[in-house]
Amino acid sequence: MTTNTEPSATPPNTTSSAVRPFRVDIPQAEVDDLQARLAAARWPSTPIAADDWSRGVPPAYLRELADYWRDGFDWRAQEEALNAFPQYTTDIDGQTIHFLHVRSAEPDALPLILTHGWPSSPVEFTRLIGPLTDPRAHGGDPADAFHVVIPSLPGYGFSTPLSAAGFNLFGVAQAWAELMTRLGYERFATHGTDVGSGVAGMLPMVAPGRVVGIHLTGTAAAAPFDPALDPEAFEGLDRDRAARHNVFREDGIGYLAIQSTRPQTLAYGLHDSPVAQLAWIVEKFHEWTDPAKPRPDEAVDRDQLLTNVSLYWFTGSGASTAHATYDGMRAWREFAAQQAAGDAGWGTDESGGESAWGAMPPAPPTGVAVFAADTTIRGLLDPTGTMAHWSEFERGGHFPGMEVPDLLTEDLRTFFRTVR
Repeated sequence: MTTNTEPSATPPNTTSSAVRPFRVDIPQAEVDDLQARLAAARWPSTPIAADDWSRGVPPAYLRELADYWRDGFDWRAQEEALNAFPQYTTDIDGQTIHFLHVRSAEPDALPLILTHGWPSSPVEFTRLIGPLTDPRAHGGDPADAFHVVIPSLPGYGFSTPLSAAGFNLFGVAQAWAELMTRLGYERFATHGTDVGSGVAGMLPMVAPGRVVGIHLTGTAAAAPFDPALDPEAFEGLDRDRAARHNVFREDGIGYLAIQSTRPQTLAYGLHDSPVAQLAWIVEKFHEWTDPAKPRPDEAVDRDQLLTNVSLYWFTGSGASTAHATYDGMRAWREFAAQQAAGDAGWGTDESGGESAWGAMPPAPPTGVAVFAADTTIRGLLDPTGTMAHWSEFERGGHFPGMEVPDLLTEDLRTFFRTVR
């Protein structure tokens, strides 16, 4: 990874709380190297390859996308667009954290931290920044304005390299709480998707009394750990979601098995071959985006998709995100084992009302948005019907910030309007 940061009065170190201005500045030699590798790609000869994605990304489609990445995609234009947003880095517990921070001009704007998942980056949320920070200019109510903070998860994008401490959701939540403190935000809202939904859900534990509300999408990210469902036990759209949940458990978690068990073996290919990195990400965009869109670059803007992939390539974070999955899964298994053994973990202990982290405050209001490709079922996620907000949409999928930013923006405004 090569980046350029502006000078700071305090040099980077593991103890400094300095927040340093940052600009994306990939050397031309690295851009040229990417294009040369794409031009010299060694394509497999697979006459049995299927065009229906049943065996993975179809060769014809991937070659078309790789050719565009080499000859049609303008990295410098995308880099300039990213640099239009104020960006910074800071060091928290030995981990470099990169983040976008865009303040609203509205005096009563609510601070909001948005957390992406895998295989994504802050690029997922860039189309929300204008409408969220300046609703007045985007047909909205100024009273719905937010100060927006969008960090890169540890090991993702410019939050690299992944520190020796590894990756777990609780540790990331602690880092996010510290980040909001450094930015001067005592009270804030949070949104997360995929892995980010886990981080968002844990923030109130590490920042008691500070989180005014939690908004979640992509909550089915933990589905591989859930048992198979009986579709006949559900009605309407939930019956279809249950059936798709079962298919995903059986046929859709190969990526997770590899990343959570042998990340280093996978890392060599992702770090050396841009075609491998492209295929690894594009397959997930095909499987997890709106089913009405047959191609990933029809579900999301092609240049935005390739900007996301390019960040993985230029920062070498295909390898580190695989290791983040490995570390995260180890932490999850340890927690599950503690729960199975009767250890209270983060829950209530036998002495009456206190967790391993002390007295747990009441959970803030939670809202969930479910998009067309999701397999989230309310009766399972919210069996008591106590969530403050629940929305279901006929469009979009696992990356709503890229697929349907209008729907996600409005749902964020609607939910957080009730907790300001």
